[in-house]
Amino acid sequence: MARPTQRRGTMRIPHPHPRAVLPVLAIGVLALAGCGSGGDSSSATSGGQDSGQIVTVSNATGHSVLVDAEGKALYMSDEEKNGKVLCTSGACNAIWAPLTVTTKGGLTAPPPLAKKLGTVSRPDGSMQVTLNGQPLYTFSFDHSAGEVNGDGTQDSFDGTNFTWHVATPSGRVGAAPSSPSSSSTSPYTRGYSY
Repeated sequence: MARPTQRRGTMRIPHPHPRAVLPVLAIGVLALAGCGSGGDSSSATSGGQDSGQIVTVSNATGHSVLVDAEGKALYMSDEEKNGKVLCTSGACNAIWAPLTVTTKGGLTAPPPLAKKLGTVSRPDGSMQVTLNGQPLYTFSFDHSAGEVNGDGTQDSFDGTNFTWHVATPSGRVGAAPSSPSSSSTSPYTRGYSY
């Protein structure tokens, strides 16, 4: 390393050549990228839940409903019972995102509810959370916690007609929209087929 030179009372330290810095920066970037990726065995997905309670109970328009870790309402369809998964196409999952966990140990809920929850294998190999054997989903047109815009929705994907209900601790309830304005302005059309 070159010796510092003095000039009128100030010390001048030579800077390293820019090409010498590049390998150090590259190693730093790779190290940071490695820290940001990788799977956590307790993570869940449906919008990206990571830890804490995967399923909890919340109040939406006077009803107790099940919600995911982000507070979004959970739904189940009349057609999917006893661990049967029918909403498997990309079109269906774009509207109804399955609530999944990477391991059974990643499924957490308050004690009274935990006994009713389980998992079922999806065709892609992921594990979807179920309530009394019915797979749980979030609705893409519920944009924030507390909205329940998908209750009572009917649609069709790949030849299967679905009727969706918001999930409750005891099973399901009738129509409970979050507000008249949010339901009427939803871009999703009830009874739409894909």
